[in-house]
Amino acid sequence: MRHHIFAGFPPSVSPSSHAVEADGFVFLTGQFPRDLDDPDAPFPDGIAAQTTRTMSNLARALGALGLGLEHVVSVRVYLTEFRRDYAAMNAAYAAALPPGGRPVRTCIGVTALVRDALIEIEAVAKRP
Repeated sequence: MRHHIFAGFPPSVSPSSHAVEADGFVFLTGQFPRDLDDPDAPFPDGIAAQTTRTMSNLARALGALGLGLEHVVSVRVYLTEFRRDYAAMNAAYAAALPPGGRPVRTCIGVTALVRDALIEIEAVAKRP
């Protein structure tokens, strides 16, 4: 098993690794809409912009391991305003995925997320 802390990424907001690899699977810590180059900057407004930023962060984390969104096999999406934001999140989420097969996904409504984000996404990828 390998634990990863990515160079050039802000530290995790929790006591965790950015990713852990085991048996060819890569488990990524939850990503949220912070600017990885300016982590104290305000989040973008609205669920579409926050989803786009979160997916970009997920892609960047995968890229640090030589992987891409096409390697993702499973995703969990957490939304603080499920009924209000589900459709707009789906549109932005789908737009960020590469063409072809999509990962399995679970979407969960929660009461709050770190720094009052509207969305957090965690993923599991598989090395080819």
